[in-house]
Amino acid sequence: MRIGLDLIEIERVRRALERYPRFRERCFTEAERAYCDSRPNPAESYAGRFAGKEAVGKALGVGVRFTWKEIEIVGRPKPGVELSGRTRAAWERLGRGEIDLSMTHSRELAAAICIVAP
Repeated sequence: MRIGLDLIEIERVRRALERYPRFRERCFTEAERAYCDSRPNPAESYAGRFAGKEAVGKALGVGVRFTWKEIEIVGRPKPGVELSGRTRAAWERLGRGEIDLSMTHSRELAAAICIVAP
């Protein structure tokens, strides 16, 4: 079993969204952007997905070497994960274990935990 955990300040993501116009396109798929932008507080949703991607990368042992869009957070209310590219190849090398992801947020923080089980 492999575990990844991430915690991020929502305000930090909000500032990145405001300051860096390409942040959305660089880190999130079109479907993720459509979902987050449809929410009442998009920064919360972006922060949750950012934390989710980090947690998945850590659980797979690829850390920040993955390309952001190679990990897509899908579905609701229970989030799922779609992998592509090098990140999918890393998952395949690990034996294609089941990926379980949970995300949450408060007013200030977003967190995610990922478990990859054989």
